[in-house]
Amino acid sequence: MKLVKSLLLGSAAGLIAVGGAQAADLPVKAKAVEYVKICSLYGAGFYYIPGTDTCIKLGGYLRAEVALNTNSDFSGQFSSNNGSRNRLSNYYTARAREDLNIDTRTATEYGVVRTFFDGVFSWTTGNYTGTGSGFGTTAYSGTIAANTNPGATTTGLFGSGSGSVNSTDGNTSGGSLGVYYAFIQFAGFTMGKAVSQFDAPWTNYPGNNFDGLVGGSGTVTGILQFTYTADFGQGITASFSAEDPTQYMQAGNLNVSLGAASAAGLPGGAFGANAIGGSRSPNLVAALRVDQAWGLFQASVAAHDNHVAYYGVSEATGHPDDKWGWAVQLALSIKNIPTGAGDTINISGVYTDGATRYNFQNLAGSTYSIFGTSGAAGAYGSLGYASAPDTVYTNGSNQESIKTWGFRGAYTHNWDPYWNTSIYGAYAQAQFGTLGKTAICASFVAALAPTAGAAGCNPDFAVGQVGLITRWTPVKNLTFSADVAWTHLDQKNSGLITLPTLAATAKPSAVYELKDQDSVVLLLRAQRNW
Repeated sequence: MKLVKSLLLGSAAGLIAVGGAQAADLPVKAKAVEYVKICSLYGAGFYYIPGTDTCIKLGGYLRAEVALNTNSDFSGQFSSNNGSRNRLSNYYTARAREDLNIDTRTATEYGVVRTFFDGVFSWTTGNYTGTGSGFGTTAYSGTIAANTNPGATTTGLFGSGSGSVNSTDGNTSGGSLGVYYAFIQFAGFTMGKAVSQFDAPWTNYPGNNFDGLVGGSGTVTGILQFTYTADFGQGITASFSAEDPTQYMQAGNLNVSLGAASAAGLPGGAFGANAIGGSRSPNLVAALRVDQAWGLFQASVAAHDNHVAYYGVSEATGHPDDKWGWAVQLALSIKNIPTGAGDTINISGVYTDGATRYNFQNLAGSTYSIFGTSGAAGAYGSLGYASAPDTVYTNGSNQESIKTWGFRGAYTHNWDPYWNTSIYGAYAQAQFGTLGKTAICASFVAALAPTAGAAGCNPDFAVGQVGLITRWTPVKNLTFSADVAWTHLDQKNSGLITLPTLAATAKPSAVYELKDQDSVVLLLRAQRNW
């Protein structure tokens, strides 16, 4: 009996074991696969991030370009080696760039929360800078900083920096990383790095690729800000913004006391010692915009605090009081004009008083030093130089603001779905007050030895520009373009001066004629948007 019971229990255990093994082999229900779903809430190209209620869109472009007759991509022959017009300059520059932007949006009970990032990866041929050795030593700089501002050597598209480039391998392992935009939008607020609310929607590109257009504001690479925008419906909005002036909006506060400008500095547009004392207030900006089917109208105003250091080397020397500058700009865009489908006209006009960068925008710069030929008897060559800071002062005086005005615009015509052409132009004028003219001209006489009775000093100047660009888009989102731009410097100085040896640009000590100058550059570009 015991034997039978043992056999039955053993058989039952075996059956349970087999049954358990078979149960273990049964299929288990897999987790549902999360597919990427199209998000139709915010337009084409958005997708839900799997497992969230946030929509994301990726975009950008890849660009390859070459600029002819320029020392830096892409500006005119305006200053330093670029304006020297001799062997110490690149005859062309080139750039390859990948742009990546990431747009995320989430619907909440307070409205849409949006983040936007736009970064660029660039490789740019270096700007040539002379070493002053006179023995053919070459130096390149600017690839690391990706500088395109002809008025400065350390501030470029992506902030500030400097670095030399290995001239043996062209810095092939280098390049630059830049941040255009990085901001959050929520409940009408914009917080972070974005285009200034003062700018027209086309920034400094009403129809052009050329970077150096004067005649208005242009923070195309973004400016740090805290902004509130009120939406009244039907395309009508009003914005109020506090924006960081230190990135792009300080043209300089110059102490132009006698002796502050040297014989070597004046022909480079250095009228005195730049004495910015740091920032004490953000720029305050307000804008009203009407954006409808017919086009766009925008009115912008800005206030800019000019805060300077001391008259001398210590606090005991005293200082000028702060002086607020201001700017006002009107912009108009007219769409689908009778000349053809998609044709547009973009125009803007600006006036500034102590806020020069809202007219002579950062990528254009506000300092010029251009050499050329001369037919004057006894002259080695010619020179046109000019500069427009925000304010000037002398020891013991208050700040005197520089007044400027300008305009820019473009007309774009579409020949067919594949070809279009834009004609564009700009003009800007800078005017100094009595204190500035008196002090700068005193340095002019003392430092440059003008020919008696044959030279006249006037730091006022104007810049005029005209350009033509044609684009060919053989397939969607692939565009080839050719952009030619002419810049004319109308400086008000006249006569003959004597310059010392300028080692950095290899200009000899000689007599030079002061006269207007011209610059022409050509940009060839291929760009694939995605």
